[in-house]
Amino acid sequence: MTTSVSVHDEATVLTVAGEVDLATAPALENAIEATLGGKPAAVIIDLSQVSFLASAGMAALVAAHQRAGADTRIAVVADGPATGRQLKMTSLDQVFSLHPTLEEALAALRRG
Repeated sequence: MTTSVSVHDEATVLTVAGEVDLATAPALENAIEATLGGKPAAVIIDLSQVSFLASAGMAALVAAHQRAGADTRIAVVADGPATGRQLKMTSLDQVFSLHPTLEEALAALRRG
């Protein structure tokens, strides 16, 4: 699993690629923690390049949402069977804003 951070408009985008499982979830948690440490107004976690998302990865997303609090909005980009389906089946799409593409997530954040 790899991560990279970029800034688009007023959102910090954490792009995740590869498999997010029990072995790699701690690295994802560290990347999220570092991203939130900058106190951005919004964080988009882009999972569009993730090929496998285990429950440990979903737990890291929930922890990020809780850690962000009211000051930072969290959105997740996930579409397809490897990510989006799991998030919807576990009702995590009710916890944070879920979008099929980064462009749609950015547009939704601009709209407020």
